[in-house]
Amino acid sequence: MGAIDDLKQAIITGNRDQAKECTKRALDEGMTAKEVVVQGIAPAMEVVGEKFHANEFFVPELLIAQRAMKEALKVMSGAEVDHIGTVVIGTVKGDLHDIGKNLVAAMLEGAGFNVVDLGVDVSPDQFVQAAKENQAAIVAMSALLTTTMSSMRDTVQALDTAGMRDQVRVLIGGAPVTQSYCDEIKGDGYAPDAASAVEKAKTLLS
Repeated sequence: MGAIDDLKQAIITGNRDQAKECTKRALDEGMTAKEVVVQGIAPAMEVVGEKFHANEFFVPELLIAQRAMKEALKVMSGAEVDHIGTVVIGTVKGDLHDIGKNLVAAMLEGAGFNVVDLGVDVSPDQFVQAAKENQAAIVAMSALLTTTMSSMRDTVQALDTAGMRDQVRVLIGGAPVTQSYCDEIKGDGYAPDAASAVEKAKTLLS
C-alpha cells in the first residue's frame, strides 16, 4: 500500500504514530496538503463515521481515530489547505459539556472544513462576532442540558438581528435536541451525532 492508503488505515485504527509518519511520507512523495486531506484524511473519517452509524465503532473508537487524525493535521500545520468552508462551533451559554462538540469539530476538520472552536459557555453575541470575523458559512451549536437549549434560539435570533441569516446556516445538536426543536427555532440543520453533523454540514453548504 502507498502512503495515503497507510494513512487511511492508521486513522481508522487510531494509530497516532503511524498517522504522523504516513502523512510525512505522503508530503515527501510530493502530495500537497490538500491532496492528503481529500484523498486520505477525509475518506478515513468517513469510514469511521460509517462504522459508528453501523454500531461497529463507539465513542472511544471515535476519540482514538480523532487523535490520530489530529496528529496527521499537525504535520501539515502551516501548509496551504483549501478549505470547503468555515464553521464556527461551540457549546451554548450556560453549558460546559464539550466531548460531543469536540468530536464534531474534529470530524469537520478531518472532512476539510476550517473550524473555529469557541469552546463552551458561548453567548449568542460571541457566536455572531466569530461568524462575522471569520466569514463563517455555518454556525454549529451544541447543548447537553435542556435548560441551555433556549440559548440556541437566542443565537438564531441574534444572527437574524445582525442581518446574517442569509449568509450563515445554523446547525444544532446534543442529547436533548431534536429535529422538531430545530424547526421550531428556525435552524437549518439538526445532527444526532458527530458523523451525521459532517454530512449535514456538507449538505448545508451545497
